[in-house]
Amino acid sequence: MRTIDFRKADVNDLELLVELRYEMLREVNHIENLNFSDDFMRATENYFSSDKQSTYIATEGKGIIACATICYTDVMPTFDHPNGRRARIMNVYTRNEYRRRGIAFRLLDMAVQEAEFRGVTEISLDATDDGRELYISYGFKPSDEYMVLTFDKED
Repeated sequence: MRTIDFRKADVNDLELLVELRYEMLREVNHIENLNFSDDFMRATENYFSSDKQSTYIATEGKGIIACATICYTDVMPTFDHPNGRRARIMNVYTRNEYRRRGIAFRLLDMAVQEAEFRGVTEISLDATDDGRELYISYGFKPSDEYMVLTFDKED
C-alpha cells in the first residue's frame, strides 16, 4: 500500500483537479454521461487558477484521490463578522475506494485552518446526505438561516 500525501494544490495539478471535479459532479448528480460545455470547463479551470480559492488534495502515487476547496469572499461587515471575510467549502470529494479513512476530514481541516489564518469569521457549505456526517463531526451546525434566490439560465 502506498502512502497518501496531503498538500495544497498548485497549477501543476489543474488538469487532474478538474477531472476529479467532473467525476464528483457526475456522481453527486447521478448522471453517468454528463457532458460539460466549453464555457463551464473554461470557467472551472479559471476558478481553480484564481486566488479566490484554495484547494487541498490527497494523492497516492501520481493520482489525486480526494480534494476539498475553500472559496473566499469579502462582504459588507456586520457585528458578527466585523471584517466581512467569509468562505464557502465546496468540491469535497473522495474516490469510492478511499472513503471512510478520514481523508476528507483531514482535507477539510487543512482548508478550515487556512481560513482561520486568513481571518475568515464564517464558513458555509452545502452538504450532500453522504457528506453531512463529516461536517457535523467537524463541528458545522445545520442552519435554516439562509434564503436563496436563483435565476434560471436559458440554454
